Amino acid sequence: MTLQTTISEFLTHCQFEKNLNAKTIEAYTTDLKQFLNFVVSEDARKDVQKIDKVILKKYLQELSSFKTKTIKRKMACLKAMFNYLEYENDDFYSPFRRLKIRLKDAFILPTVMNIDEVRQILNTLYQSLNNIDKEKYKYKSMVRDIAVVELLFATGMRVSELCHLRLNDVDLKQGIIKIFGKGSKERMIQICQQETIHALQNYINLFSKQLQFDQPFFINRLGNNLSTQSVRIMIKNHIKQSKINKHITPHTFRHTFATLLLEESVDLKYIQTLLGHSSITTTQIYTHVNTEKQKEILLTKHPRRKIRVG
Repeated sequence: MTLQTTISEFLTHCQFEKNLNAKTIEAYTTDLKQFLNFVVSEDARKDVQKIDKVILKKYLQELSSFKTKTIKRKMACLKAMFNYLEYENDDFYSPFRRLKIRLKDAFILPTVMNIDEVRQILNTLYQSLNNIDKEKYKYKSMVRDIAVVELLFATGMRVSELCHLRLNDVDLKQGIIKIFGKGSKERMIQICQQETIHALQNYINLFSKQLQFDQPFFINRLGNNLSTQSVRIMIKNHIKQSKINKHITPHTFRHTFATLLLEESVDLKYIQTLLGHSSITTTQIYTHVNTEKQKEILLTKHPRRKIRVG
């Protein structure tokens, strides 16, 4: 059996038997195509039976320039395909059974904003809105941008989740947002801040003629779904206008949401639920504290302050 055929059958299995979502299928397709190109370049060995641990080790070296997280994902994809093939064919033996891979991710603390920086961004957005002619489209787009930023900070949702929101996922009367996260997992988050609800309502009012039930909630000028890339560019531009010297992305709002809640003594399990993490281990990255909070804790809580000498 050729590797190309195996890949095709595995992707069909993932789509129709495992019912994986479109984004996962797309990622698998990209990773497996990369592996296919590598195998073809290695003596044109396209027969899947000839792929052994030597080929896998060479491919691992080929991937060495990628981040550890990316390498682990690509190798996990391959392992899943070979496990599938082994299950379907009694005469096939997965080469991963003779290969031990141990990759450790470098621990890098996520970039977070403090409350003053979030305030600065929001102030810049609202001040800009007040200086725009309401008859121009730029006013509508700024109202939309404010709704995006308010929602990112209010919920900690991923940018992909925000861009996949549908109009019927947003219930402002009840103050509830329905989010479809990774692995098609659904979670509900309440919007309890009136400023956020007001920003979303303003957006709906201005775009009401273009918004349709069960269609994208956030749209661009042409009425199409607002893309994740568009949100990233939009955030980058507003951060620049806010004159904040940090690399801030839409995901930074997610990190900030979790970190500031943790600093307010919110239980880690609640934060896990709000973020949609399947494992609390993932959420534990937020147990770090920023420098200012660390200084406050050590200044006011360290027992040395109670010790007097002499």
